[in-house]
Amino acid sequence: MAKKKSSSRLAKLQPAAGYVLVEPMEAQQKTKAGIYLPDSHDEKPQEGKVLAVGDVWVTEQGAKIPAPCRKGQTVIYKKWGGNEVKVDDKEYQFLKFEDILAVVN
Repeated sequence: MAKKKSSSRLAKLQPAAGYVLVEPMEAQQKTKAGIYLPDSHDEKPQEGKVLAVGDVWVTEQGAKIPAPCRKGQTVIYKKWGGNEVKVDDKEYQFLKFEDILAVVN
């Protein structure tokens, strides 16, 4: 029953114009060569799944910037971009459109 509560609470989060809500991927615990990384290895993930997209961002000059991605896509974003928010002990990121570097196809 707790899962329903968290998913409905998460579903109520709608990013403001110019922002995207992303669920970061889990931090890698093992390298490609098979070496396990210690728990103290705190590399922030830079990749995640888009959960929600805000409206078109309108700049101060009046230019309209559409979202660079859609809900359900995987994106790569700036290492220190975004703002973290916790919902039921799980961290999510609100990213500005400009913090998204690429969409993974």
